[in-house]
Amino acid sequence: MTDTDRSTPSVPTVPREVQEAVEAMADDARAASRVLATAHRSHKDTALRRMAEGIDAGRSVILEANARDLARGREKGMAENLLDRLALDDARIDALITALHELAGQTDPVGQIIDGQTLPNGLRVSRIRVPMGVVGAIYEARPNVTVDIAGLAVKSGNAAMLRGGSAAQETNTALVGILRDALDAAGFPMDAVQSVDEYGRDGATALMLARGRVDVLVPRGGRGLIQSVVANARVPVIETGEGNVHIYLGASAPEQMAVDLVVDSKTDKPSACNSAETLLIQEGAPAAEAVLRGLLEAGVRLHADEAAARLAGGLSEQVLAAQDGDWADESLALEMSVRVVPDMEEALRHIQRHSTGHTELIITNDLAEADEFVSRVDAATVMVNSSTRFTDGGQLGLGAEVGISTQKLHARGPMGMTELTTSKWVVRGQGQTRG
Repeated sequence: MTDTDRSTPSVPTVPREVQEAVEAMADDARAASRVLATAHRSHKDTALRRMAEGIDAGRSVILEANARDLARGREKGMAENLLDRLALDDARIDALITALHELAGQTDPVGQIIDGQTLPNGLRVSRIRVPMGVVGAIYEARPNVTVDIAGLAVKSGNAAMLRGGSAAQETNTALVGILRDALDAAGFPMDAVQSVDEYGRDGATALMLARGRVDVLVPRGGRGLIQSVVANARVPVIETGEGNVHIYLGASAPEQMAVDLVVDSKTDKPSACNSAETLLIQEGAPAAEAVLRGLLEAGVRLHADEAAARLAGGLSEQVLAAQDGDWADESLALEMSVRVVPDMEEALRHIQRHSTGHTELIITNDLAEADEFVSRVDAATVMVNSSTRFTDGGQLGLGAEVGISTQKLHARGPMGMTELTTSKWVVRGQGQTRG
């Protein structure tokens, strides 16, 4: 390797016509964002309700488009967990509609005073929330994200530019069309929501390179997608992370609660990033056997260390010997790694080695143990006696989410509309000067 090779990273390129087309779209998004930035809350809430009504009215069109995407995915051998993420049904469409109505009912973050004071010289200083401007998002096989991000962007006074991936292209085309029509009907520029899907991967790359036109870019998906965006983007990126989520089962954990929480955390939606991937059992925990039995009965395949395998009744087709790579794996399927640890100290060391900083859970009846776990675990969300599946913007009262940020700058954890704002300093005086 030459010195040049070591010091100069490769710069992604796209065809000029694609770059120019995406930049033109971004300019239109910028113009739309200026309208949204100063819009009254009631106007934005009307738009959100129109979006919800449009999705309800277009339900059959959406489901037909989704069926075509699913059929194509099956033909290409798409993994079951990805097919599950891709799939829409009436219940999931109802959830999208509900999320939009909930957003409409929430407090508008734009214009909120974050803090302020009057200085000794009489200057009145305040810091207020303002929209980001143009928010880009790159994601895969998640048509629900199209609606969530569009809704959050509108509520927070931003425009959204979306790359939803080829797997969900027909579904996303239907959804974006409905959302744009709803914006138009509400008196907003349609270009407040746009998709670059027609340009494929080149469209995603063009978004990454649109510095000065796109204010922030949020990738949401698997490790490969996220790291590609982080490595190649020339615009600011809020990194969302994969969820190698751990559960620590303490010795004092009540049996039935432990079974319910572990099984729900793993099986409620295995393809979700907040699904639990590793169970750490304190040696001698009375609830251990019942928890493992509950997982096996729910169809979960265990990757167990020697002690955990004994508790599960020995190795079998459903209980495999854990390999080193299992502890870092985000399976997004009915698979779970299980290890017996001597105490919480070792559990914390394990989590520190393998955590992606997403969500970590302790199940315990010991308040001091719970408090220590909360204080020492470094993650976006730390839970005590609650299913990991609650690490979700909608479940935590945000209405919807852009993603789960695992970074520590600007936003961390579920990203709602507030996380799509930045701040502006406002200084009011009566003629004060420095001299």
